[in-house]
Amino acid sequence: MYRDTQGFTLNLGDDIIMMRSLWSAASGMKAQQTNMDVVAHNIANVNTYGGKKIRAEFQDLLYQTLRDAGGTSGNGTQYPQGLQVGLGVRVSATHRVFTQGPLQTTDNPSDVGIQGDGFFQIQLPDGTTAYTRDGSFKLDSDRRLVTSDGFLLVPNITLDENAPIDSLVISSDGRVSDTPAGGQQTEIGQITLVRFVNPEGLYAYGKNLFLETAASGAPIESEPGADGAGVLSQNTLEMSSVQIVEEMVNMIVAQRAYESNSKAVTTSDSMLEIANQLKR
Repeated sequence: MYRDTQGFTLNLGDDIIMMRSLWSAASGMKAQQTNMDVVAHNIANVNTYGGKKIRAEFQDLLYQTLRDAGGTSGNGTQYPQGLQVGLGVRVSATHRVFTQGPLQTTDNPSDVGIQGDGFFQIQLPDGTTAYTRDGSFKLDSDRRLVTSDGFLLVPNITLDENAPIDSLVISSDGRVSDTPAGGQQTEIGQITLVRFVNPEGLYAYGKNLFLETAASGAPIESEPGADGAGVLSQNTLEMSSVQIVEEMVNMIVAQRAYESNSKAVTTSDSMLEIANQLKR
């Protein structure tokens, strides 16, 4: 409360003791810090097979309403606009963008890229089914196709014990064949793909794997090239969809936004300092 020599009273209240701008700017700094974490994650996964870009999304926080729009003023007229002061920002979600990554030729017969929608099915050690776009499969000691961590591809594909890895043939529609030494080409299995109504709702498990959630919906299994699923491309791998130049620009934007919010904190502090120096 401040009273001047003419007897007029000015209620400084919370506007001086606790300026809204301090907390609004602080929320902006926290949001940009999270944004920078997301950008750094994208850059770190620029060479991850089947990696997908993540985008931070923001929402404004609650507003302090000082006057409602449409309210009646003292002279009986109506306010055409309200008077609201925002209280900052928060990160509302991290959105994974499932755009097609470029296919790179590897000349490895057990490498399989997906061109279009769909995920490979992978069986985890506890029996849970996970999903991935990473088709860099290997052979285990039982000559089964597995991931780099030894997780089984589902449906299981097992090569004949006398068939060299170079004889492995995977067609665009997922049919798998091999040729035993001195024998004829034989079909040994069928690779299927699954799609989701909302793939952005999948849970990122790590190891290039995703898990089903209530938000993603149930998996829709089909053969490659059927019912909207993509097709397979042997001897290729899908690279990350992260564009390093775009992420560098996002990094600069996040840094400048963080810097601007820190300037708002400094300016608010200077205003409080001036207020504290007022003489009665």
